[in-house]
Order: sequence, then C-alpha cells, then structure tokens
Amino acid sequence: MIESSSDHQSNDLRQLQQEGSAAVARLFSKYRDRLERMVRFRMDARLTGRVDPDDVLQEAFLDIDRRLPGYLDDPAVPVFVWMRQLTLQTLIDNHRRHLTAKGRSVKQEAKKAAAGGVTSVSLAELLVGQLTSPSQAIMKQERRDQLQAALDGMDDLDREVLALRHFEHLTNNEVADVLGLQKAAASNRYMRALSRLKRALDGVINEE
Repeated sequence: MIESSSDHQSNDLRQLQQEGSAAVARLFSKYRDRLERMVRFRMDARLTGRVDPDDVLQEAFLDIDRRLPGYLDDPAVPVFVWMRQLTLQTLIDNHRRHLTAKGRSVKQEAKKAAAGGVTSVSLAELLVGQLTSPSQAIMKQERRDQLQAALDGMDDLDREVLALRHFEHLTNNEVADVLGLQKAAASNRYMRALSRLKRALDGVINEE
C-alpha cells in the first residue's frame, strides 16, 4: 500500500514526538538533498568563497534541533516545510552577516535572499541549462537576459511559485504551506505562471 502525503507527514511528526533529537537527525538527513538544493539556488553569488552550503546546513540543523520543542507545541506546517523555513532563515542570516553593508537595509537584504533578486537570475540560468539542442545550449547572453527580463516582469509571488515547483521540486501542497496560500490558489498561480513562462521560452527559442 502506497503511503499518502498526509500519512507521510503524520509519520514524520510522530517520529519527532516520540524520539526527539534522534528523529531530527534522521529526518534532516532524509531531507538534506532538498534543503541543499534550496540553499544553493538562493545563495547570493557574492557568498561564494565565504560560506559553504554545508556550513549553512549544519547551522540550520543545530537551530532546528534547538527549536524542536516549540514546533511540537504548534506543528502548523509539515516537518519538511518547517525544516525548510529554518534553513532559509539561516541562509538569510548568513546574507545579513556577510553582505549587508553599513547603512543598507537589513530587511531589504533579507528579502532579497529569501525570494528576490537571485530568483529570476537563477531561474533563467536553470532554464537555459535545460534546453537541449546544440544551438540552445550555447544560447547567447542576450537571450538569457531576455528570459530573465520575462521572469522579472512576473508578479513576485508567481515567480516564487515557479522557483518552488521547478527548482526546489516542491509539491503543490508544499508550495501552499510555504507561501501561506490555499492549495487551489497555489495551483492556479502555478498554472498562470507556467503559461507565461512557456510564452517567454517560446519567444527566446524561436529567435535562435
């Protein structure tokens, strides 16, 4: 019998309730690849050479373990989504420590780290990398810039839905939990953003 998503989430929570830190270690290891994908995707390029994704994950793991009692008091989101939230916050803290220049807004830097500037750039790079024909594989920078411009023109939330679904590989239910949306709303936003992205990709490819 195949375990449903809700059963899977309940099993994760039950492990945490029964085993505490031992279950944190096991579940973090289970989700580590997904969390690392998120960190690498959202890490500002300026952190390269200063911070290793493994260091972010280790710091996040310690924070997750420390915050377990509070989560168990009110497990408002599934375990993976909770772990992702704290890992993202750890990444934001690293951006703040290493990149926030004197006089600049910490809030602005945190927002950028969470879902702003790097997202359209990273999505454009990802999508260009997924194109398969020889001519597409050597797409010029101006083509990449056109795709990035199309992504920048999207509503922030729609672009974030694409990032969550296509790069982080979250399910629609997970996207809804991450963004605080109703599941139907998350699905509708995804379909709308996917349609706009397809038009943008068609435009770029047809110019090759």
